Amino acid sequence: MATASKNTYGQILKSSALIGASSAVEICLRIVRTKAMAVLLGPAGVGLLGLYASIADLAQMVAGMGINSSGVREIARAVGSGEADALARTVRVLRRTSILLGAVGASLLVLFSERVSATTFGGEQPAAFVALLSLAVLFRLTAAGQQAVVQGMRRIADLARIAAWDALFGTCITIAMVYFLREAGLVPALVAAAATNLLLSWWYGRKVEIQRVAMTAVQTRHAVSALLKLGFAFMASGILMMGSAYVIRVIVLRTAGVEAAGLYQSAWTIGGLYLGFILQAMGTDFYPRLTAASHDDSESNRLVNEQTQIGVLLAGPGVLATLALTPLVLTALYSTKFQAAVEPLRWICLGMMLRVITWPLGFILVSRGLRSLFVGIDLACALVHIGLAWVFVAAYGVAGAGMAFFGSYLFHALAIYPLVRRVTGFRYSRANHRLLLLFLSLIGLVFSGFYLLPSAWATALGALAAVGSGVYTIRVLVHLVPLDRAPPLVRRTLSLLRLVPAGQGH
Repeated sequence: MATASKNTYGQILKSSALIGASSAVEICLRIVRTKAMAVLLGPAGVGLLGLYASIADLAQMVAGMGINSSGVREIARAVGSGEADALARTVRVLRRTSILLGAVGASLLVLFSERVSATTFGGEQPAAFVALLSLAVLFRLTAAGQQAVVQGMRRIADLARIAAWDALFGTCITIAMVYFLREAGLVPALVAAAATNLLLSWWYGRKVEIQRVAMTAVQTRHAVSALLKLGFAFMASGILMMGSAYVIRVIVLRTAGVEAAGLYQSAWTIGGLYLGFILQAMGTDFYPRLTAASHDDSESNRLVNEQTQIGVLLAGPGVLATLALTPLVLTALYSTKFQAAVEPLRWICLGMMLRVITWPLGFILVSRGLRSLFVGIDLACALVHIGLAWVFVAAYGVAGAGMAFFGSYLFHALAIYPLVRRVTGFRYSRANHRLLLLFLSLIGLVFSGFYLLPSAWATALGALAAVGSGVYTIRVLVHLVPLDRAPPLVRRTLSLLRLVPAGQGH
């Protein structure tokens, strides 16, 4: 068990490193893009970009029917069982159905563009911009079908390359279009970025070698049905997540104005900036691995405990650093005009930490195909999120949107743990109990410090907690993963910093 566990920790860190490397590129480029948008457009323009992106995300989620996520599950199961014919059929149906659904989704967005524009912007933005977003929906869904194949085959390096190149091209395109066209370039930039993503996904997707297989009409119908049954649960979950994000932005826009929407968008972007790669790694590599072990309760529970441990270790120091340096981060990434986003960003950080903790639990329900429980939990969380936002934004302004996000994930944590415990008998390990107590206490202490202490003292406390927890994380990871598997440069660096015993860094 110890050997298997170490191998699993190594796999988690390897996939996290690959996704983390691509995410580092994405983060740097997103910083550049965010700064450019803030300088060129100001808070109002940033708010418009967030709203247009939310419309595209929601349309993609509805039209996609969740088959890309269910496709990853079916491909991972076929790969794990060695069923070559089943794998080939799933890939073929997935790719073709993604194109078809993309065309349907694009057509529907054009058809309802005036209504969507009126609902979102109150008639202040042309419906033609919403109609143009239909091309982004078509390109995104077609690309998602290709990426689902790459992910199901666990070609993590190719997924990382797609993400990195996509971030580079998307940033260049967005800045160029907004520079020349200002607000009129927002939607064309989203469409062009989606087209670039499609080209990259096709380029790497064609490298996946799948045997040719003939399919009858009955086999095609069964394959599509299998994808849609579980896909509907993914679609419902995605609609609830994207839909609630869209509704929250509309609540902020209608209650506090377009500038407040821009402030919330900036806080939301930074809140997920660092933690994005951890969550992305869970969906990219952990989900297929957990699916392959879904028949074994004890193995599933072990995988979830280990993923939780690595996730918390990697996320904790970043959350503490963000809490401590929030004003500096907002000024550096945006401008001094965005200082009003400090408080919502701190609340979002609390919610993001809870998201890192609870997401591995949710994957148990997904890997077991428990559609009703999966959708039920997400529905309850979405209703809590929207309800809290309705109350808190009216009472506290844009900060209330951050409070609502934290409250929704606090509810999620309290709801999903007992459900998963009934399904697999899951319990947190002793190591995770200690780890969660440590990091949640530190985060609560630093967060409270900004309300109870002078700003300089609270910042110093947060910085000290971030550095100390970072050192602790490195020491724990060194013990979890054999040092001889680390690259020589990493071993030498850890040795110079005296984070490993003398002689082990060579």
